[in-house]
Amino acid sequence: MLSIIIPTLNEEKYLPLLLEAIKNQEVKDLEVIVADAGSEDKTLEIARAFGCRIAPGGLPAKGRNEGAKEAQGNIFLFLDGDNIYLPPNFLKNLLEEFEERNLKVASFSIYPKGNKFDKLAYGLYNSWAWLSQTFLPHATNSVLVRKEIHEKVGGFDEEITMAEDHFYARQAAKFGKFGFIRTKPVLTSCRRFEKDGRLVTYSKYLIAALHMLLFGKIKSNIYNYRFNQYSQSKKNKI
Repeated sequence: MLSIIIPTLNEEKYLPLLLEAIKNQEVKDLEVIVADAGSEDKTLEIARAFGCRIAPGGLPAKGRNEGAKEAQGNIFLFLDGDNIYLPPNFLKNLLEEFEERNLKVASFSIYPKGNKFDKLAYGLYNSWAWLSQTFLPHATNSVLVRKEIHEKVGGFDEEITMAEDHFYARQAAKFGKFGFIRTKPVLTSCRRFEKDGRLVTYSKYLIAALHMLLFGKIKSNIYNYRFNQYSQSKKNKI
């Protein structure tokens, strides 16, 4: 069974889009776990209406770990709450390639629902992630992993403040084959770009990537990378 784990905090705007996309997938042997960090909007009401299981959350790394503790599947798929579109048969095709390539951990292409520059930037990133998959794993905001590998890694490092998904993928690749799967476009919100500005946001991404290469995981909040500052609610910021 596939366990889909989604960390949330005040995601009433985007979560129903993702849950509806999951509901319409061909794969039905799955469960969805929403790990919530204390939403004050309708996030939990929406999750329950779609039949999701609820777990306690926190920052994304903690939410993913708490959701994994509740998961009953043998494969975990970690998604962000603002992934707003999955193409038809996405899960079926993703799992088939995962099995065919005998992968233990994988990530895949995502694209922002933004402008042409965003699509170009993410296109370049996705191409680099695919080219470097054998020697420098990169994860988007989504990771597919076998349960036993997640347990060997010890879950996501909750001390990391930014790019915990990249660090997780690189740690997991020590225990099994990593692969980057090219898929039809999976869309994610571009709210971060719209609020902080594209120059600032892409600069943070680039500097953080260099930081990880030169100094390792990012444990301080020097890049001011927040979880909830982009939600609709102004309350309960983490």
